[in-house]
Order: sequence, then C-alpha cells, then structure tokens
Amino acid sequence: MYAVINFKGHQYKVKEGDKFVVNRLETEEGKNLTVKEVLMTFDEAETDIKVGHPFVEGGKVELKVLSHRLGDKIRVFKMKAKKRYMRNKGHRQNETVVEVVKIG
Repeated sequence: MYAVINFKGHQYKVKEGDKFVVNRLETEEGKNLTVKEVLMTFDEAETDIKVGHPFVEGGKVELKVLSHRLGDKIRVFKMKAKKRYMRNKGHRQNETVVEVVKIG
C-alpha cells in the first residue's frame, strides 16, 4: 500500500517500512507521529485508489522518529574577479530520519 502525504509543507510518496529524511523535528527519538494530511492512497492488492479533496477522509500515516543528524556540507563560494573579493561559507542542515510504521 502506498500513500502520498503532506508533511511539514512537503509531499512524500511513502509505503510501510520506508525510511526518509525530513527537516529537523522537535520530537524525541523513538517517538511516533501521526500524519492526518493524506492526499492519496493506493492499495496494490485491491487496485483501490482513494484521492482526497484535499485530504482522504479517515486516512492517517504513523511515523517513527529514528534519529536526528546533520546533512551533507554545502559550500558557498563567492568571488568577484579583479576586485580581491572572495567569501567561502559552509552549511549543514539539521535533519531527522523517520520510518513509516503504518498506513491506515
């Protein structure tokens, strides 16, 4: 079973057991979250598609917070030729890894 969810302003296509990365959440590791903004569900066994307007009625997805981490480093380099201007910055985004426990 697949679902498309709206979570923290982003849309994700998920199925049970999937792990994906979202922007940092204030939830502790090991806790569960419930997402009620389910845009669509698709059941492969029954070939049943439910599309919400805007959300599927009674649909929910349970997520488990696995860990918090820092993302890959992004380098930002600015330079203006012949002006002796150079700036080098780095940035690492705070991220949270979540796992889909149940689609209901």
